[in-house]
Amino acid sequence: MSEPSLHALIEALRRLPGVGVKSAQRMAFHLLQHDREGALKLANALSGAVASVHHCERCHTFSERALCEVCADTRRDASKLAVVETPADQAALERTGSYRGYYFVLMGRLSPLDGVGVRDIGVAELLERAADPAVEEVILALGFSAEGEATAHALAQALRARGKAVTRLARGVPVGSELEYVDLSTIAHALSDRR
Repeated sequence: MSEPSLHALIEALRRLPGVGVKSAQRMAFHLLQHDREGALKLANALSGAVASVHHCERCHTFSERALCEVCADTRRDASKLAVVETPADQAALERTGSYRGYYFVLMGRLSPLDGVGVRDIGVAELLERAADPAVEEVILALGFSAEGEATAHALAQALRARGKAVTRLARGVPVGSELEYVDLSTIAHALSDRR
């Protein structure tokens, strides 16, 4: 591609997760050919977000203020602290409407093969936050991948060593599914975690 601006746009779009060369080209061509107004809105929104969205000082989620909306809400249950991997995970828990405690966002998970250790995901900050006497239970709301399991195990050990009650999200058979189609690992975990 000989047009430097078009090439730069395609390369920028490729930085998005799951977007390869062909998808990035389709998006770039669509925006430039059919939706220049949308392209300008996207550029302005990205520029504005990069300039004004930072990490909450208390939980590390994204916020335009020093404290995010959740951390600033004094009506929440201060005895519960849910630990999640990303702001997207926090948003998912919030959408359920069933959790009224506070959060701590790790901004990742342990991955020794990728060089991601405890310092990289903010474990020291989590332990400091969990040391608040008001926190009675730390809920590890992490994914069930190998890295998520390793992260949950390491955090549980560190938190229990400091006298905190630690729980983990339950695993099980999805609502509405038929048992014969559920993978064996999920069935095994559902049996062992039954209530």
